[in-house]
Amino acid sequence: MKLEFHEVFTRLRQQAGLSQSEVAERLFVTRQAVSRWERGETLPEVETLQALSKLFGVSINTLLGSPRTLTCQSCGMPLTDDILARDRDGSLNERYCMWCWDGEGFAQDCTLEEMVEHCLPHMQLGGMEPETCRAYLESLLPTLERWREMP
Repeated sequence: MKLEFHEVFTRLRQQAGLSQSEVAERLFVTRQAVSRWERGETLPEVETLQALSKLFGVSINTLLGSPRTLTCQSCGMPLTDDILARDRDGSLNERYCMWCWDGEGFAQDCTLEEMVEHCLPHMQLGGMEPETCRAYLESLLPTLERWREMP
């Protein structure tokens, strides 16, 4: 069951032990704005969503009820909040996993072919032959942002 923003936000605020007023104070908005978010009347602006992401340590995708499946744009791993990379300022990076992005750049300076070989030992094969996994990675990785941008 997909949750709406107001349900996710209310749960995160309560888990953090924060009142509506405390959230409002930290985000430089009114308590009434926070109340409207919780009632599902309005959504925060993009900058406020980014601040909420930092405050609660979850992705904007999670705040919005996970409307899309995130995939690391370097290795192809499905992304969840617990393995998202962090940028230098501590914010979550919804494009890469923590093993591919070190906060400022790619953690591995490698070619696409080297990335395939790097990923293979970490894949759960589920009965598949390694060559089938290699072929899958060789077809997937070139479609990802990191490798599409390569000259």
